[in-house]
Amino acid sequence: MFKTIEWTAQGVLMIDQRRLPASETYVTCHNYGEVAEAIQNMTIRGAPAIGVAAAMGVALGVKDSPANAASGLRAEFETIAAAISSTRPTAVNLFWAVGRMRRVFEETMEMEAPEAAKIRAAKERLVEEAQLILAEDIAINKAIGKNGAALLNESMTVLTHCNAGALATGGYGTALGVIRAGIAEGKQIRVFADETRPFLQGARLTAWELAQDGIPVTLITDNMAGHFMKQGTLQAAIVGADRIAANGDVANKIGTYSVAVLARENNIPFYVAAPLSTIDLSLSSGDQIPIEERAANEVTHLSGVPIAPGNIEARHPAFDVTPHRYVNAIITEGGVAREPYTESLKALFPYGNTSS
Repeated sequence: MFKTIEWTAQGVLMIDQRRLPASETYVTCHNYGEVAEAIQNMTIRGAPAIGVAAAMGVALGVKDSPANAASGLRAEFETIAAAISSTRPTAVNLFWAVGRMRRVFEETMEMEAPEAAKIRAAKERLVEEAQLILAEDIAINKAIGKNGAALLNESMTVLTHCNAGALATGGYGTALGVIRAGIAEGKQIRVFADETRPFLQGARLTAWELAQDGIPVTLITDNMAGHFMKQGTLQAAIVGADRIAANGDVANKIGTYSVAVLARENNIPFYVAAPLSTIDLSLSSGDQIPIEERAANEVTHLSGVPIAPGNIEARHPAFDVTPHRYVNAIITEGGVAREPYTESLKALFPYGNTSS
């Protein structure tokens, strides 16, 4: 079984998702700058996986710091945190992870101890925390899967968009975790995977991942979803999320909004599976979620090959926002939330807003 991301003595090891499915290639990031670049260029992607990578990038940067004074290490921490935080703006897990690492750093640096001891302790604790975040993420995904499996019929075909599986997380997956959990319970579940233009996460990643597990998967182009819904081929749609506002509006890979509208039109449930760290209670609605705009050549080219005239403009918003009215349920490790989301999402948190 592949590993999405792992802490090693040499650095942060991650599967290069740009090369799948042609080759299962791993890269090692030896410093925080390389981790930041891997997040930016989508060597690693998926909100929870980005969060894990961000935590490991911070830990790696602090561990390698030559600073021998607390003030110097604090300044370097800020540089590292800023570099990691500047990579991708939409997935809130990135900022949640950096914030969690910051709290651990500050707690350690405020200890009553000589400066050398505090610096040493900060480096050790941040490495431990990053590895804990990875372990927690896998456990959280399995809890999401268990909670979501109860929503699946004994026999059904489910549509998914983009990749919200083990590749998008520390392991197991959110949307695909629900499917895996349902199959583990003996349910007969087939998956239709949208190809997910322009980066083809569905074609390259979801289909590959499900095939690895022997889960029946049918690949379709993005514009086929409505056809198969109308035919009655699909009984549910389930996706992940990159940020969820307090009212239940969901930011996810571009094209998710279209899937949700089609699902409503065809009277099939549309589910979102995500960890609590993806819920941003500081935002009242999805209108406040920043949407990343990526390079236009990712639309005009496919694997570096031009597929459009060279003299035209192209746009590439990487995400869209699905209004909460199209979402039948949001599945988390803390339980399943339904309308009104302003109440049900807040009730899932035992303490405050985890995204701050």
